[in-house]
Amino acid sequence: MRIVIVGAGGVGGVVGGFLARAGIEVAFVARGAQLAAMRDQGLRVESPRASFHLPHVEVSQHPNELAPADAVIVAVKGWQVAEVAPKIGSLLRPNGFAVPLENGVDAVNVLAGSLGRERVVGGLCHVFAWVEAPGRVRHGSDLLRVTLGEWPRGRSDRVDALAEALRGAGVDSAASDDVEAACWEKFTLMAPFGGVGAVTRAPIGIVRALPQTRGLLAAAAEEVAVLGRARGVRLDPDAPRKALALIDRVAPNSTASMQRDIQAGRPSELYDQNGAVVRMGEETGVPVPTNAFLFAALLPQEQAARRG
Repeated sequence: MRIVIVGAGGVGGVVGGFLARAGIEVAFVARGAQLAAMRDQGLRVESPRASFHLPHVEVSQHPNELAPADAVIVAVKGWQVAEVAPKIGSLLRPNGFAVPLENGVDAVNVLAGSLGRERVVGGLCHVFAWVEAPGRVRHGSDLLRVTLGEWPRGRSDRVDALAEALRGAGVDSAASDDVEAACWEKFTLMAPFGGVGAVTRAPIGIVRALPQTRGLLAAAAEEVAVLGRARGVRLDPDAPRKALALIDRVAPNSTASMQRDIQAGRPSELYDQNGAVVRMGEETGVPVPTNAFLFAALLPQEQAARRG
């Protein structure tokens, strides 16, 4: 199996690094300082599971410079998916497919708009990882799990093959019979985590301990779950409680990637998380006042970051 990782940041660097370390043929699409460092020095991965250096990695800024692959893992930020989607076709072998690992629930449809529905499967990951320095990615906890499935529901040989390759490389992976529901379950966690964290500019330990901000987390999670079920997603009725339980187990100094981007003045996944909740709430006729507040409060800084 040959795999191309589009986006060599925290998620792509860790997942792709483990795959390459296991002997699987892996290439990366990267840019900027990360691209330059990977070309010159390879890729370093620091993880509780294993820390290692890959001195030589196949990497390019331009997808059409790389040989096609059986699977393309799309690990860019949610707002970048539309930009890279038209370029992924050249990376796919005749029976190849793409799998998005973004936060949110829109990436599958964005990719399918460029590649066709049959060339995209659903995916999500649970991992705290980031670029510590150019050419070096850090995995911050033992949590490293990728879930895959045909979209919106179903299993297949191609999904099972990729899941098996990931497991063989040391990445916990499973094929889901309902990956759409799994993506929405994560969405129920991440939209509140990122949105409330970004508004408060506080780590999760403080946010979850204060009754007022914990109430925002709970209300935002409940809105996402109600919205998902209204849109036909077979979401566990207990999803909001499970989301809060997961938040309670996160290290107290943790922050979501969206929060870190917003605080640093960078473009973030605001439109793909709380903004997507607001957009889909309007489409479906489901009120989402807490997410609407989070989106409105963060929108001025997001627009300023995108103007650059």
